[in-house]
Amino acid sequence: MPAVLTAAPVLADEMQLVRRALAHDGDAFRAIMKAHNQRLYRLARGVLRNDSDAEDAVQEAYVRAFAHLDAFRGDSSLATWLSRIVLNEALGRLRKRRRTVAVAMPDDRQAEIIPFPLNPSDDPERTMAQRQILQLVEQATDNLPDVYRCVFMARVVEGLSIEETAELLGVRAETVKTRLHRARTLLRKALEDQIGPVLLDAFPFAGRRCERLTEAVMKRLDLGFN
Repeated sequence: MPAVLTAAPVLADEMQLVRRALAHDGDAFRAIMKAHNQRLYRLARGVLRNDSDAEDAVQEAYVRAFAHLDAFRGDSSLATWLSRIVLNEALGRLRKRRRTVAVAMPDDRQAEIIPFPLNPSDDPERTMAQRQILQLVEQATDNLPDVYRCVFMARVVEGLSIEETAELLGVRAETVKTRLHRARTLLRKALEDQIGPVLLDAFPFAGRRCERLTEAVMKRLDLGFN
């Protein structure tokens, strides 16, 4: 029952925002985009695996959504409605890309990386190790087959429920569970194959940490100021 009680005001707020947007209230459009930009970008990025393509897809999806905003009835959340439009746009671009590129050419570009937040640190060695780990996770996610990657992005990265993910992707809940299990298995295998060498640098003991320990011991031995 608490979920029902809390969901109603949220839906009411969304409908009010939609009505304002339909009345061409610029602030309403901005509020909608600010509330959903991150999720929609990640979903598009998860399908297209390219930062600029994902931004273009989200932009186009917004234009389409706002042009047909009167079709939103509140049967699902605005986030789910927008996510479905973005997903369709991204998948359409992916299909078009595959049709256009008949011959796969060697690609020497490095994988583009989603800027995951890092814990602020004054330790450059640790920061570099964190970035290496995140790059491996991002690359392994990018390498998942499309059907598994979409489920993984929606369910794990965006935190959608099984039911929400099933509704978004237009599949059964059992299919979501099966694909998610397979995605996790593939990711685990990919990371196990690569993580060992990187973990050699995961707990660095150089730079400032090494200096701090050395100076602390020197002081305790009364040898630091000779």
